[in-house]
Amino acid sequence: MDKTNLAQKFSLFSDQFSPKIIGEVNDLHVKLVKLQGEFVWHRHDVEDELFFVVKGALKMAVRDGGSEREIVILPGEFLIIPHGVEHRPSADEETHIMLLEPKTTLNTGNVESERTVRQLQRI
Repeated sequence: MDKTNLAQKFSLFSDQFSPKIIGEVNDLHVKLVKLQGEFVWHRHDVEDELFFVVKGALKMAVRDGGSEREIVILPGEFLIIPHGVEHRPSADEETHIMLLEPKTTLNTGNVESERTVRQLQRI
């Protein structure tokens, strides 16, 4: 059992939109990801996701109940996206995110794209 330093872990990679596993809690993965620009619209039919912003500002566009809105998440804040809610993360500047999600979660959910990552790296 060791502590984890998020800044040190983020320093180990530079690629964006490619989550890295840094730990496990029960049936959940703790992941880090860097992103800048827009991701793809997608949803997860059975998995909820927690997005915790470490650095930067995450813009989360959500479509729920026929309406669309954008939620801005700043450092030290988090947002839980319930399963079934269509969402699209984006960031104007490089943003560092910690994710907590079931081990079965595919980063692009119900959408197959060039950003789909099937084999996650552990760091």
